[in-house]
Amino acid sequence: MVHGGAGDVTDKALARALGEELRRAREACGWSRAQFVARLPSGIGDRTLVAYEHGTRQLTVARLLELANALGVAAPELLGDALQKALLELHNLALKIDLRRLLTDTSDQFRPVIQWARNRLIENPQGVVEVPPSSVRDMAAFLGCSHGDLARYLALFTPERPAFPKYSTGNGTS
Repeated sequence: MVHGGAGDVTDKALARALGEELRRAREACGWSRAQFVARLPSGIGDRTLVAYEHGTRQLTVARLLELANALGVAAPELLGDALQKALLELHNLALKIDLRRLLTDTSDQFRPVIQWARNRLIENPQGVVEVPPSSVRDMAAFLGCSHGDLARYLALFTPERPAFPKYSTGNGTS
């Protein structure tokens, strides 16, 4: 990678967003950094975890899997949430949308989306839906805007505190 280019900015934005998601997941478990690193088989130090959480150090895929597994969170879930919050790769993501937050929007450009959110809230009283890329494309075509514009708009309504569903690790723990 050439440093100082657009890719560098994208890498930093993703590292920050992924670090934020890791911190949220750790805090949702009620663990301090020291408690969390004590659970990791690799034995990383507190400073390394701080660097990951602040986005100043990039994670390898293997490290992301280790951290996610220890948190009981699916790594793709963490990565997807981070990409959405960093507004990266939105054309490939199933966007998580907080319908209640969307209903508070007052912009005119996407007004029909507000009615869609009202209808979806009736079907999904928990208030959070996941919209696949194909549905975002169809909505954009209906609204007469680009997929990218609508995806960026919808990504603004990412749930504040995403639920991190525990998943089975296959080793008797969940």
